[in-house]
Amino acid sequence: SATVSVITMCALNVASGKVITKMTNAHRAIEFIEFLEIIDKNVPKELGVHVVLDNYAAHKTESVRMWLLAHPRFEFHFTPTYSSWMNQVERWFSALTTKYLQRSVHHSVTELNEGIT
Repeated sequence: SATVSVITMCALNVASGKVITKMTNAHRAIEFIEFLEIIDKNVPKELGVHVVLDNYAAHKTESVRMWLLAHPRFEFHFTPTYSSWMNQVERWFSALTTKYLQRSVHHSVTELNEGIT
């Protein structure tokens, strides 16, 4: 069987537990901006959005900086690898992997995406 890489981006509302996700085959600035747009559409306009990120290069491109200038309610907070701020999201991905992905079979990327969602 073929191996398919699926990258999942996730936004977690720590107060409500609600998760917003985007699955893609790549993690470049363009996919990251598309994900930010999804967050922008799903979070009430009157709220600020604090985004906790690792230092991945796609998060720091000129196109991302330009997007941030056009969306001032978004604020990025970059953390070092293994930061405690990231632990809750990492636990969510761990639970997803152990409780669902390792115990299921998917015959297509579409099936996998639907299962994760």
